[in-house]
This record gives sequence, structure tokens and C-alpha cells, in this order.
Amino acid sequence: MASVLGKNNNDRFEHLAKKHPCLGGDAHFKYGRIHLPVSPACNIQCRFCRRSFNKYENRPGVTNTIVSPEESLAVVEKAIKLCPYITVVGIAGPGDPLATTHALDTFKLIHRKHPKLIKCLSTNGLLLEENAQKLVEAGVTTVTVTVNAVRPEILLNICSGIILHGVHLTGSEGAEQLIKAQLKGITKMSSLGTIVKINTVLIPGINSDHVEEIAQIMTQAGAAMINLIPLIPQNEMKDNTAPTCDELNRAREIAEKHLKVFRHCQHCRADACGIPGTGQDLAGLLYGTRAETFSHG
Repeated sequence: MASVLGKNNNDRFEHLAKKHPCLGGDAHFKYGRIHLPVSPACNIQCRFCRRSFNKYENRPGVTNTIVSPEESLAVVEKAIKLCPYITVVGIAGPGDPLATTHALDTFKLIHRKHPKLIKCLSTNGLLLEENAQKLVEAGVTTVTVTVNAVRPEILLNICSGIILHGVHLTGSEGAEQLIKAQLKGITKMSSLGTIVKINTVLIPGINSDHVEEIAQIMTQAGAAMINLIPLIPQNEMKDNTAPTCDELNRAREIAEKHLKVFRHCQHCRADACGIPGTGQDLAGLLYGTRAETFSHG
């Protein structure tokens, strides 16, 4: 099925992919990104997610500390000195960036000081539509939305519940609301000219036969790329099996019939910094250690 992406968005994607290490294969080895860990809260509970504060795990949901929007300016300045090849400032947690106003406040400050840096957001999409215009005004040009299913009966096995404006929804009701919100948010962001990438955690036996439908519907919503991430068995899914390399490659081939596929994902931390394709990580030089807590809401 044809994507709703217009020529202008396709051209913009190609332009951004040249300098965005999480969009372009060549850029992955040439340019750097910094993830600012400014978002302490989350509004959904994925069964595979386990957020943590430590220095040694290389995976999403992990950071050494939380920084404030005001502190993030100094962090970016220091990061650019350490790695002049940084082209992207991203916010990817450790909670969801739209569960609080911290990410929006941070992007506004960074965009004012560094308008040429690419601003990138990674979100579960629950509050994406209502924040779409604010994100664009804050300089965000690329958004990654984690979409693990587009059918409630599948998603409820992956996400146990959501908190939408203070209301806790579980089971099919929560899954249905999340899917609706994601579709509306992706469509809205794309219509505003933002490049949208989809992250899908591949979970054998749960959504592994669902990948093509996800890719088809995300294409119709205006997404430009999909990134299939192998499950890390942990939390409620600690006894699940991660996909094999063959299973991951087959899923990528199926998805690629409908969307560009990013093949260089490295399970980046929420405080990652450096050129991802080189294995370089400067996070240890940027952040101090502080005791923190996570919250849902």
C-alpha cells in the first residue's frame, strides 16, 4: 500500500537521514547523537520494560541520572566539545518524554541555543497528538513511536495498562486507547512535516506474525521508517524467548515490503552519547551519579 508521505516529506527524510545516525545507515557511523535523560515518569506499563539507574546496562530505560531541562543545556555544550560530530539531540526517556513537560521544556531551551541541531523525540505515542504542534514549535523534526501491535487482542499481551489523564486503563480497553492515540499522533506529526520512525519490539509467539500488518498501517498513517528491535527478556517477560537472527531478518524482510527498515539499532540507553556505529559512549563523562526514582502518571 502506498504511503501517505508526500514528496516534500520524502525529500526531508532523505535530507535528515544523511546526518541522523538513527535514520541513515551511513550516518550511523559518521555522526553522533546525545540522549538527554530528562523524563522520569511513564504513562504506560510494557510487560518487557524494566527501568533502572546504573552505568553498565546498554538498553532503553536505563540512565545514570536524571537531569533538569536547565541542566541539559550545559550537558549538550559539554557533549559537543567531547564529540564535535554530534548532529542530533534526542530525548528517549528513561520514562516517556510526553508524560511530563520536561522534554518540551528541554527542546525549547536547546532549540533556542542550537537551532541547527536535529531535535528527536522517542515516545509511546499516548499523548503525541495533543502535543504535536508544541513539539514542532520546539524544533522537533523527527519522532520515533514505539508501536508493538495494532490489534488490542495482541497489544494487551505486551502492554498491561496505561494512565491517560489520571485514569488507569487495563486489558483491551487500555490497549485500544493506546493504539488509537498512536495512530492519531503519527498521522498528526506526519501532516506537520515531521519524520516519523516506528520502533517495534519483536516478541516471538506474540507479535512476530503481526509485523506486516503493523508496517502496512504505519505506512498509511505517514511513517517513513520502521526499526524492529529484538526483545530483551526481562520483567514480566523474563521467561520469554528473544528472536533469533533468522527470525529478526525474516521480520525485517516482511516489513520492508511496506516501509524502509533501519538495521543498525543498538538498544541505546536513555543517556547515550557519541557516534553509535563506533561503539563510542561518552555518557560516563557527562553525568554525575544521583539517587533517583521513577513514577507512573
